[in-house]
Amino acid sequence: SRAIKTNQDLLPETPWIHIFYNDFWGTLLTHSGSHKSYRPLCTLSFRINHAVGGMDPWGYHLVNVLLHAAVTGLFTNFSRILFGDGYWTLIAGLLFASHPIHTEAVAGIVGRADIGACLFFLLSLMCYVKHCSTRGSSPSTWGWILGAGLCAGCSMLWKEQGVTVLAISAVYDVFVFHRLKMHQIISALCKRKNLTLFFSIGLLTSWGTALLGVRLYWMGNKPPSFSNSDNPAADSDSFLTRTLTFFYLPTKNLWLLLCPDTLSFDWSMDAVPLLKAVSDWRNLHTVAFYAGLLLLAYFSLKGSSNERECNGRTVMNGKQNANGHSCQSEIEYKTLEVKSSFSSKEENGIKKHEIKKLQLPSTENIVILSLSLLIVPFIPATNLFFYVGFVIAERVLYVPSMGFCLLVTVGVRALYVKAQKRFLKNLVFCSTAALIIFYGLKTVVRNGDWQNEEMLYRSGIKVNPAKAWGNLGNVLKSQSKISEAESAYRNALYYRSNMADMLYNLGLLLQENSRFSEALHYYKLAIGSRPTLASAYLNTGIILMNQGKTEEARRTFVKCSEIPDENLKDPHAHKSSVTSCLYNLGKLFHEQGRYEDALMVYKEAVQKMPRQFAPQSLYNMMGEAYMRMSRLPEAEHWYMESLRSKSDHIPAHLTYGKLLALTGRKSEAEKYFMKAIQLDPTKGNCYMHYGMFQID
Repeated sequence: SRAIKTNQDLLPETPWIHIFYNDFWGTLLTHSGSHKSYRPLCTLSFRINHAVGGMDPWGYHLVNVLLHAAVTGLFTNFSRILFGDGYWTLIAGLLFASHPIHTEAVAGIVGRADIGACLFFLLSLMCYVKHCSTRGSSPSTWGWILGAGLCAGCSMLWKEQGVTVLAISAVYDVFVFHRLKMHQIISALCKRKNLTLFFSIGLLTSWGTALLGVRLYWMGNKPPSFSNSDNPAADSDSFLTRTLTFFYLPTKNLWLLLCPDTLSFDWSMDAVPLLKAVSDWRNLHTVAFYAGLLLLAYFSLKGSSNERECNGRTVMNGKQNANGHSCQSEIEYKTLEVKSSFSSKEENGIKKHEIKKLQLPSTENIVILSLSLLIVPFIPATNLFFYVGFVIAERVLYVPSMGFCLLVTVGVRALYVKAQKRFLKNLVFCSTAALIIFYGLKTVVRNGDWQNEEMLYRSGIKVNPAKAWGNLGNVLKSQSKISEAESAYRNALYYRSNMADMLYNLGLLLQENSRFSEALHYYKLAIGSRPTLASAYLNTGIILMNQGKTEEARRTFVKCSEIPDENLKDPHAHKSSVTSCLYNLGKLFHEQGRYEDALMVYKEAVQKMPRQFAPQSLYNMMGEAYMRMSRLPEAEHWYMESLRSKSDHIPAHLTYGKLLALTGRKSEAEKYFMKAIQLDPTKGNCYMHYGMFQID
């Protein structure tokens, strides 16, 4: 809702330049309550969607699906560089296309930020791959690295993690294109032939530092602040709890990639219980995860001196393997066709870089790149450098899933190579095909959960019951299923009793069904849980005013009007509630005959009023106050302002008609009375005022 439905940056009357100063939800980036999620290109795409199709969701979903298709195509094309033409590339592409973890990013409109970031991530990486292959032979090579830098910047403007593509590009250059091992990097620094390599790495580092510096400056040099429910571990006072939980969360994310059986629209609150002691059995998962990761990284970086793979063929120091495929070496196999046509690369003008770009990287090279692609884009979500506003977010795994798909593919290829019997090779292929089919079926099923809000929230009850029941209550209420909605709210509060939003929503439901005493009780609980919840003060004051408790109502409205909007998640909604509080306080003074006090409060409301607030009732009441004070020109001005802001506002037609009649403009007055009747022929109040006008 905040990213699209109530985001003022999508509206045509809002200057488009505002997109580059506001966060993803339309809040000023430097505001203390901003989430600092700076994604202007994604917001711009929403604005284009809004301009073309308004709020019709079909167009938004179409763009998401097309972007995912484009990303899948680019990823498959990148896989060809690693696996060559053939079924290994196809397997990698199918794994990515079918993975269920992508459902949230593709089916959920706001997930477009991750898809767009991944699109430019891959474009940047492909540009850098082209730069590597043309470096030292063509002037266009620097155009390619410029394109890589620009696409990296665009990726970051879609979503913050996009900047990590610069690190992935460096890993590709060092470990895939140049095939260096860890122990070779230091010695490579001393060789003149590697100057272009380190110059390219220097450019990537400088550009990445510049992008991060500008990003930090643009958001006001301050990290965002989040509530306890968004990231409970970050709010924990125990260092041990924070450490154990933060180390465990990557393990949980990897399991979601490996076995996406249980998925949820929201993993906040207690969806992943905190690890509070070393004795927690989940720490075994953490140890196994990091041990496996370190071992895989160690053996990949160390490399193998005796065995090489030729894209599915095993080579032992240049000897023939068990399957009868003869290779002198990995390089000889992969450049066999070139060497059969030319007796000497020097004689025939074939340069070293031209032969190198025909070679496919070894398993170790691909594993290093895959691990980097899996880990590095995920680092911003690890709470390592700053706290984030979620525990787990499936959409965040969209980019890292590319590394996972490459790892699975290279693992399957390695198993296929090691298998000596045809039966075992077929078993590897069938198992891989089954995995792709299962992923695809799970994606279809998960898309069914995203068909509508009710199905989505019901599917999340087993993971995050408090959040799911609360959101389900809102859906059931919109369907006029009042008793079911009340039960849903109470279920949410059973799991988490201090949720201010749920306490408020339950109070609102009760108020709308004339159960005012119960509503007041829940509003007070909501205020106790979150003292800055202006909407709870507003409705409390309205109930008290209607019950004749004017002094209590006045104190409630005044207290609400004094709440600042600092560090609030949604300052726009807060300002709207504060404005409504001032409006109702002015009405209270008006009913007591304190017109001067009412006008002072109304003017304060006009000053604090946000852009999205509908001001017609406020302007009309200002006109009424001036009318009672016999200041007719001012009254006429505010009546006209009310009609300008909403031309079909019936109260303004009636009050302005009364003023026109009072000043002797009978014919004009009659037009406004008749217009009010036309707007709502069933409203008896309009006929009453018109009858009084006729009597006069």
